[in-house]
Amino acid sequence: MKLALIAAVADNNAIGINNKMPWYLPGDLRYFKAVTMGKPIIMGRKTFDSLRKPLPGRTNIVITRDTSWHHDGVKVVHHLQDAISLAEDVALINGNEEIMVIGGEQIYRQAIAQATRLYLTRVYQSFDGDAFFPEFDQLQWRETSREDIHSDEEESINYSYLVLDRAYQDS
Repeated sequence: MKLALIAAVADNNAIGINNKMPWYLPGDLRYFKAVTMGKPIIMGRKTFDSLRKPLPGRTNIVITRDTSWHHDGVKVVHHLQDAISLAEDVALINGNEEIMVIGGEQIYRQAIAQATRLYLTRVYQSFDGDAFFPEFDQLQWRETSREDIHSDEEESINYSYLVLDRAYQDS
């Protein structure tokens, strides 16, 4: 089972400010939907709050420390490992080979060591932020796919869709 992180990341690694994305890129929102559709998605409670409702067509798993928190249409867990185990069970039942971590900063920091794939939208501009994607060792990853998007009437910023797979080293 692949554990994948998906994030849109600015040049300065910003991913959010005030529980919102610092930019609006309609193409990236469509990409996110296409990549995550039908797969179990894992997120922190703050990320869920920014969405305001479960994302349709996906099993939404929310990690929170608050043992009394609940929301209709969401599976609630209190630890990353519990979220991964639940997502793996859902993925097996649904015939998925990948589970998705969709944020936020704390969840990315916990999950990146276990991840086997990164779907990164690299936004070629720096933004003010209060949430950042974790630094990671580029040598541990190999780019397996890239699509460059140039600004136009719909998109005001240049960005790229990158797929990075963990490069396992034989010892």
